[in-house]
Amino acid sequence: MQNFFVQNIDPIIFKLGPLPVRWYGLMYILGFIAAYLILIYRQKKDLLELSSTDAVQDMLFYGFCGLLIGGRLGECILYDPLYYLKQPWEIMMVWKGGMSSHGGFAGTVIGLLLFAKKYKLSLLHILDNVVIAATPGLFFGRIGNFINSELFGKVSNVSWAVVFPAVDNQPRHPVQIYQALLEGLLIFLILMFIGRKKRPNGLLAGLFGVLYSVVRVFTETFREPSAVLAGPAWLGFTKGQLYSVVTLLISAAILIYSLIKAKE
Repeated sequence: MQNFFVQNIDPIIFKLGPLPVRWYGLMYILGFIAAYLILIYRQKKDLLELSSTDAVQDMLFYGFCGLLIGGRLGECILYDPLYYLKQPWEIMMVWKGGMSSHGGFAGTVIGLLLFAKKYKLSLLHILDNVVIAATPGLFFGRIGNFINSELFGKVSNVSWAVVFPAVDNQPRHPVQIYQALLEGLLIFLILMFIGRKKRPNGLLAGLFGVLYSVVRVFTETFREPSAVLAGPAWLGFTKGQLYSVVTLLISAAILIYSLIKAKE
């Protein structure tokens, strides 16, 4: 029998009295710190049209609030609405469920729309910078999923398969790692390279949405199917893939709009 990596990491780092400090929460903190450093760097390089560090912090506050609220509500509404309608108090129990990336995107856009109106800035310009800053958060978030033994893949005998004892003793595709490397690292490097100079507003945001959607549709094919994740049977898509197609269409429209405006 081939020796597979066994994921036995305790999701709790340590406890402060009765309060558990979890790896998943730490991943969000690391993502927030990375986003802050990237935005400060871009602001100093005049790639982000904000006048001060305080404005960058204000933008992060709006975006982060939108991410948390949208991500949690998205998880509850998009993936298991009937369950949370019966037990709405569990919406606040983030440690029991998780976050939806698509809901997080929507919440972040709404939060940044309010910020853009407050500072009288282009929402697309703000989004162009935020998508670069957000990709490390996607990386860390998927690592958190891996440590939590959630969103695991199908049973497989590939040499890099992982056993999640919290699930069963079967070797599985480490889909969380696939998504961390593709959604987080690869897209980050692409956006950083293209975004090193000023570009038409909306180009980076549209490109991010297109790349993320394509990667998500691809990696979802390795994920273990479940009733919660299943989309319409006649489509043969998971919910994640279906929402990604919607994101792809919206992002492609933004990308095309950006290119047309650039030519004009």
